[in-house]
Amino acid sequence: MSTHASDPLAALGSLPGVADAVDSVRKAVDRVYGHRVMRRRSNEISSEAALRGARGSAALSGADWALEEVRRRTDFSADPEARTVGAALRLSAEAGQLLSIWRQSPLRVLARLHLVAAGDPDDSVGRPRLDGERVDEPLIEGPVPTPAEVAGRLDGLAELIVAGSEAPALVTAAVVHGELLALRPFTSHNGLVARAAERIALVGSGLDPKGICPAEVGHAEQGRAAYLAAFEGYLSGTPEGMGGWIAHCGRSVELGVRESTAVCEALQRGAA
Repeated sequence: MSTHASDPLAALGSLPGVADAVDSVRKAVDRVYGHRVMRRRSNEISSEAALRGARGSAALSGADWALEEVRRRTDFSADPEARTVGAALRLSAEAGQLLSIWRQSPLRVLARLHLVAAGDPDDSVGRPRLDGERVDEPLIEGPVPTPAEVAGRLDGLAELIVAGSEAPALVTAAVVHGELLALRPFTSHNGLVARAAERIALVGSGLDPKGICPAEVGHAEQGRAAYLAAFEGYLSGTPEGMGGWIAHCGRSVELGVRESTAVCEALQRGAA
């Protein structure tokens, strides 16, 4: 068994509130996977979860559209909000194609996610930012780490993912999400990329193999103020702050489960 010294993610499992969050998420996920509709129509649930997750992620990045507007719209180029929603939808569609690469080369996946989100192949897209390049991420405040610090911490995160961990999937996914928000490694779309990477980590871990538990829905439902407050806890690095961030991410997964359970119930009634 790995020691906590060699498996730093596993050490986070003992932080305040984390064990309860992990247990609660596991039970919630098991319940929705056991729903009778999942046996026959799991692809529909997955597609709907992807759409609703994209809507939630876009909302946290400042484009809080109604679900039906996201579903109806075909042109996402008209204005900044529309472009944000379009980026979130592209990321949601792309994430499932990157699972096989994630455990071998997470940095390649992150670069691809940024390229997909940006949709504009200028020379700053698809790579970590360089000295002198500004970050366009107005909804995430706080000091921006230097490119040198970004490179070192991204390498460390990638090494943890490739090496694997005994940490629960929720812990790993929350750290991936929090670290990418903290680093803001790209010149744009860091929040969208961070939430897409959290999703990949949850699916790739086997916790949510069909992608039916969209944490982005829960992050949005809890609201941006709660999201940023929990993120401040992650930035603090204290046991309470880190544990609070992981628990917040766990609650977000549970709310995503609730959303997909409602979709299952609607399909069962023939209402969706």
